Amino acid sequence: MQLLDGKALSAKIEKTVADEVKILKSKTGSVPGLAVILVGQDPASAAYVSMKKKACDRVGFYSVTHEMPEDISQDAIEKTITMMNDNPNIDGILIQLPLPSQIDTTKILELVNPSKDVDGFHPYNVGRLTTGLDGFVPCTPLGVMELLDEYDIDVKGKNCVVVGASNIVGKPMASLLLNANATVEICHIFTDDLKKHTLNADMIFVGAGVINLIKEDMVKDGAVIIDIGINRADNGKLVGDVDFEKVSQKCSYITPVPGGVGPMTIAMLLSNTLKAAQAHAYERE
Repeated sequence: MQLLDGKALSAKIEKTVADEVKILKSKTGSVPGLAVILVGQDPASAAYVSMKKKACDRVGFYSVTHEMPEDISQDAIEKTITMMNDNPNIDGILIQLPLPSQIDTTKILELVNPSKDVDGFHPYNVGRLTTGLDGFVPCTPLGVMELLDEYDIDVKGKNCVVVGASNIVGKPMASLLLNANATVEICHIFTDDLKKHTLNADMIFVGAGVINLIKEDMVKDGAVIIDIGINRADNGKLVGDVDFEKVSQKCSYITPVPGGVGPMTIAMLLSNTLKAAQAHAYERE
């Protein structure tokens, strides 16, 4: 069994991004700008935003966080997004999800200019991903594909089971795998007999938010396991959706939690924001 080290790869990607930022600055005088909208005081969301801010600082991005109260109105968020869409110093706009219940999340995501949609959640970019065209891809599944590529793990022709069908992870993960010529099954909360599907899988990608959902008897020998889940166990430890201790004894490759997919998500956010900045800079020339 080999660990897929997302921490090491994300550090490599950060260095590449930082080098590219210097080149962009020397050629155009501008640096990539990322704006984040954070609503409310959810500790997990605040922690994620803090990590993203530190990563931006490390690679030389300009970044700003718009912190808004839990009871913010739809109109107030929309005005902020419109302002950022029009701001030439902002290349990427990130809406930290989930948003409070009074906010129409779909409408908010659709308002972001697709050329600044570095999270890849706008229907325009979702459509381009689904049809195999270039665009912005959600950071977590994109990070998974980079990790597989780093370890020369080819998905072509492989039986890939994606567990979890969210718009943020599961669906784009399935689209990326399909675009790379894998045979893809998506399982979700209504799937009957999950084990029947996972036992046939050459590769399992799980992001369901359920501790120990994937157990040793659900995995065939030599499978590749990508654990995208991140959960806080009763003892306070961060764990994934896979019973790591037992499953790791059967598989060929596995991502640890933490240190697997998590760091790759932030690395891909940096990469997407750089891509947006480069496109905007050359449009202005």
